[in-house]
Amino acid sequence: MTPRFVIVCGSGGVGKTSTSAAVGLNAARSGERVLVVTVDPARRLAQALGLGSIGHDVSAVAVDGPGSLAVSMLDTKAGWDSLIRRHARDAKSAERVLRNPLYDNITARFVNSHDYIAMEQINELASSPDFDLVVIDTPPSRNALDLLDAPRRMREFFGGRLLQWLTLPYRSRLLTLASKPFLQIADRLLGAQFLGDIAEFFTLLQSMESGFVARAQAVESLLTSDRVSFVVVTTAEPAACREATFMASELGRRRYSLDRVVVNRLVTDTGDETLPSREAVSTSAGTGINADLALAGMRDAFSHRRTVAARHATGVTALRAIGSPVVLVPETAAAEQSSGDGSVLGGIATALCGA
Repeated sequence: MTPRFVIVCGSGGVGKTSTSAAVGLNAARSGERVLVVTVDPARRLAQALGLGSIGHDVSAVAVDGPGSLAVSMLDTKAGWDSLIRRHARDAKSAERVLRNPLYDNITARFVNSHDYIAMEQINELASSPDFDLVVIDTPPSRNALDLLDAPRRMREFFGGRLLQWLTLPYRSRLLTLASKPFLQIADRLLGAQFLGDIAEFFTLLQSMESGFVARAQAVESLLTSDRVSFVVVTTAEPAACREATFMASELGRRRYSLDRVVVNRLVTDTGDETLPSREAVSTSAGTGINADLALAGMRDAFSHRRTVAARHATGVTALRAIGSPVVLVPETAAAEQSSGDGSVLGGIATALCGA
């Protein structure tokens, strides 16, 4: 049996990681074997679950219920090391890559290096028999799109001209005389050793091309399959709503399945704005408190709540226009989970369960 995936997306600061943790917690309590993987380097998942820390290795989390919950955090360096060792032609080739003087710097600074490793991990987990559900906590929206586009960029990299130029010095014995000036200039500017190290690294990487491309294609197919669903997390504030609408549109353009939109920290107009009498305020507050000022403060608070509630109602209406189910999580649940105690994620989990 292979796992299903829920990929949780959203802009920064909207409770995306807490929602990811709540989705995992809810499924584990229902009897599923769940893994929550955070790709977001901000490391908030440990706080949301009340844990001291989370590493690259899978760690079990205690949960009330018949299922199980485990967590891990993507470690780019460990991920690249593991990838090279698994997919190099042989152990000798793997060690040559790992010992290359530029290996650490290139894999740490290479554009979207983190995203490539995230996609590799998803591909590896796709065939894992250990979990029924894998929840992926992604970076903020625009970065999440980079992550989702990583398989396509990987294919384009191996098929593009950049890799051909980077490996040129290693293939110099095959070059025509017309190509030699490039190498001579590069040697003067960069130094022969530096140029050779770059060429060796990318030549060794190129030897793994078929595996990289095949796995990239597998992840692209997985993301559009019925095994994967997406959850967009937002608040009802205007900027967050615009970002959620943009994200939903991008997911649709890529033919991904948007399962639901989760609206965190929702403020509603309760309609109960009965002010106490001046005498009651004076009696309860005691001496030294100006009852009139206290009542004025209460009126201002009620007025502010009405304003926010109206703004949020407008936001929810806009989010419903996306066309996917909308889950409303009241501000009380969000306030509880901010304490960092994993046990109080139940408010969000309850809202998700009732959707």
